Amino acid sequence: MSMSMAIIAIAAGIAALTGIGAGIGTGIATGKAVEAVSRQPEAKNDIISTLIIGSAFSEATAIYGLLVAIILIFVFAK
Repeated sequence: MSMSMAIIAIAAGIAALTGIGAGIGTGIATGKAVEAVSRQPEAKNDIISTLIIGSAFSEATAIYGLLVAIILIFVFAK
C-alpha cells in the first residue's frame, strides 16, 4: 500500500512540473514579442493578440498538469 502511495506522489510531482515548461515558454514568447514590437511598432496590435492566444495555450497545459496532479493525489491515493 505504501509503495503505491509513493508512486502516486512521484507521479503527481512530475505532473506538477508542467508549470515549469509553461512558465519558460511564456517567458520566451513574451521576450520575442517585445523584440518584434521594437522592430515593427506598427504591428503591435497583431503581435500582442498573437502573444495572448499563445500564452493562453501555454498556461492551459500547466492547468492540465495541475489537474492531473490533483486527481492523482485525491482520487487514486485512497
